[in-house]
Amino acid sequence: MERHDLSDFVAFVTIARLRSFTRAAAQLGVTPSALSHRMKALEARLGIRLLNRTTRSVSPTEAGERLLGSVGAKLDGIEADIAQLAELRDRPAGNIRVNSDELAAHKILWPMLRDFLPRFPDINVEVTIDNGFTDIVASGADAGVRLGGVVEKDMIGVAISPPLRMLAVAAPAYFAKHGRPRTPRDLVDHACLNYRFTSNGGLYAWEFEEQGQALDVRVGGQLIFNSIFPIMQAALDGVGIGCVLDIHAVEHLESGALEAVLEDYSPPFEGYQLYYPSRRQPTPAFSEFVKALHYRGG
Repeated sequence: MERHDLSDFVAFVTIARLRSFTRAAAQLGVTPSALSHRMKALEARLGIRLLNRTTRSVSPTEAGERLLGSVGAKLDGIEADIAQLAELRDRPAGNIRVNSDELAAHKILWPMLRDFLPRFPDINVEVTIDNGFTDIVASGADAGVRLGGVVEKDMIGVAISPPLRMLAVAAPAYFAKHGRPRTPRDLVDHACLNYRFTSNGGLYAWEFEEQGQALDVRVGGQLIFNSIFPIMQAALDGVGIGCVLDIHAVEHLESGALEAVLEDYSPPFEGYQLYYPSRRQPTPAFSEFVKALHYRGG
């Protein structure tokens, strides 16, 4: 029986999950052309095509999907088994890859990592900023960070923040010039700072609650961003009203640089969670990472 190089299957799984020779090559530390030749050689040896290639995309064939499902799971198991050997060391070691939106990375992950990394010098953490809803398994990440309401059901979710609220905020100078909205419907008469979702391209409808019923308001204004940070800056500069998570605005609210309105219409909801596949065995390094992030109230 012909023996196969295990690294060929590692390369195939990486390409199939990332759907890109370029990204897979960067992750594996080889050139895209070398990786392409390697896959063609593997397909020739197996006598079947594993990947559909176009100028813009790469996707597994039916045979490739079957191989990805079986070999990918086995490789994940091998990686976890090797990582478990870290238990025999004096301290946890390994690499952790996290996919997070930019606000959570800034307000939740970084404050934790600032204290975590010096305590665990053999643990390396890579954070990928992504405001969409990337499949963390397909992207090769170990975990993702998103608001609790959007975490997939087959994932293990760990709370890493308190409950949150969306707040309508603006600079005092804006309210002095344009007045304050008294109800969410009054926002249609104000300059609002719109947010466009990266995932589906739609505009965020500002979410409120009135007498226990959900009330979504489509607002208007001259500015639209697909990032929360320029929205915050525009609000601070008195350009208009922004709708942001309270953890992003708290420092500016405490200093008086921003003021919140319509708070009675802004109920709390489930905060951020760290989530990861339920079938994946956590390594000692990952367990320490989760423990450090876990929000226990207070």
